Amino acid sequence: MEDQQPIVKLDNIAFGYPGGTPILKELSLAVYPKERIGLLGPNGSGKTTLFFIIMGLLRPTAGTVEVFGSRLWEEKDFSDIYRKIGLLFQDADDQLFCPTVLEDVAFGPLNMGKSRKESIEIARSTLADLGLEGFEDRITHRLSGGEKRFVSLATVLAMEPEMLLLDEPTTGLDARTRERLMDRLAQLDIAYLLISHEMDFLADTTDKVHAMEGGKILTDTTVKLHQHVHAHIHGSHPHEHK
Repeated sequence: MEDQQPIVKLDNIAFGYPGGTPILKELSLAVYPKERIGLLGPNGSGKTTLFFIIMGLLRPTAGTVEVFGSRLWEEKDFSDIYRKIGLLFQDADDQLFCPTVLEDVAFGPLNMGKSRKESIEIARSTLADLGLEGFEDRITHRLSGGEKRFVSLATVLAMEPEMLLLDEPTTGLDARTRERLMDRLAQLDIAYLLISHEMDFLADTTDKVHAMEGGKILTDTTVKLHQHVHAHIHGSHPHEHK
């Protein structure tokens, strides 16, 4: 993919809160159009922080962030990013804030300058694509965990992003709903970064998986997902299981 321009390019990113232990250290990553990349690592390894850096919700203390070929640093630089990259939060309650499902899904298109009529049409179409017909007038805070997860995804897809950042998208999903999510991701024709602890889910939904460890992405050793349903950075080499 060297002949393509990456959608996201991070170079030697560092981040840490004042007085705290560094969370990200010399982290580098490039994501190209239509790439589907999984991120695997223990809690606290910086996966969600990485997403917030890409979206401009946090500022790196060192390194450079380039998105769609432009180097970004100040808050104003990220204004267009919210329209082009969709972020699915780990907790659906952080994403949903309108009284009804239709209002929540239509909010993004409205905020992008679409008319109310257009926004409602987009919202209804997006809900239908996700198998959520009939949810339009449901009260958002009364939905089940799995339903909230799918509605959250609808709010992101309604904005027609060019890339997705998915933070533990299977949280709260039962087996059937999880399968529906996998089917929907398979239909997408855009790039995405996906954080998950579920090895089989990563194997089914991504082209490659990178491990995060010590605030870095181990780009030199792509994680190998193999038959006995777990993953680690030594998967491509002979190894023992103890």
